[in-house]
Amino acid sequence: MKIGIISFAHMHANSYAAAINEMEGVTLAGIADENEERGSKSSQLFDTVYYKNYQDLLDSDIDAVIVTSENSLHHQHVIAAAKAGKHVLCEKPLATNLKDIEEMIRVCEQNGILLGTAFPVRFNTPIQHAKKVLEEGVLGDILAIKGTNRGTNPGGWFIDKAKSGGGAVLDHTVHVVDIMRWFTGAEVKEVYAEIGNIYIDHQIDDCGILTIEFTNGMFATLDCSWSRNSAYPTWGDVTMEIIGTNGTLKIDAFSQKIDFYSNQEGVNWIGWGDDMDTGLIEDFVASVREGRAPLATGHSGMKAVEVALAAYQSFEKKAPVKLI
Repeated sequence: MKIGIISFAHMHANSYAAAINEMEGVTLAGIADENEERGSKSSQLFDTVYYKNYQDLLDSDIDAVIVTSENSLHHQHVIAAAKAGKHVLCEKPLATNLKDIEEMIRVCEQNGILLGTAFPVRFNTPIQHAKKVLEEGVLGDILAIKGTNRGTNPGGWFIDKAKSGGGAVLDHTVHVVDIMRWFTGAEVKEVYAEIGNIYIDHQIDDCGILTIEFTNGMFATLDCSWSRNSAYPTWGDVTMEIIGTNGTLKIDAFSQKIDFYSNQEGVNWIGWGDDMDTGLIEDFVASVREGRAPLATGHSGMKAVEVALAAYQSFEKKAPVKLI
């Protein structure tokens, strides 16, 4: 199988490329990036062909493409890939508005193209173990979930709203909301949000607290922020505390680590566990080979973005926003 990557604007492109190069029977056949310096360096690093124009990559004999461009360009790149007959894995958030996402899903379906959303947290071992516990009914009926996704400010185009579509609330809501939906099978009914800008000197949201009601009667809170400073041992966290009628379950998605203390570098976390990004790429490759939907589909990506956008609407209106 031949896979291409469109843009190395998103940092995850590097881990996706590395994962592809480690897989048997899969080739990273090309990298397209309008930033010539970045694209050339990336193609040399991962030993593949560089294309300045993404359409030239799509015109080649690749089977699938991974879109890791700025959020505002996802729609353009996914539509072009679908029309070129290439299966697509798109970085989250799938797009910056629901109209674009709906068109992306529709055009992929019309062209017989698989569309996956890059939700690597689904492939994290603690998360997958929790999913099994919930499916076995150990916790009983789920009453509430408290979640966090608190990271460091990524800077660059992430804090340019024209390119990102939003700050920390859009960037971090989608991951945990996707897991909540995946765990329970419930849809989000209503969203209320408090959003702020207190950590960075730039006019974009860098923190938010969401209160979410679901169709099964469950409610959840989510801290989605860029509240970790530069001295934090890693980029951030994903945690959940699930309260059921028969017990509670606490999850730390990044607990597979060693605490390393250095006089020169301070405290760092050295991960020893699984690689979520590799799991994501392996699932996408398998879905293309088997002609089945990826674990996280375009629809999953849309439902997660829907909640983030509702959070912004709620903050503007100073009132809850109903989705169903």
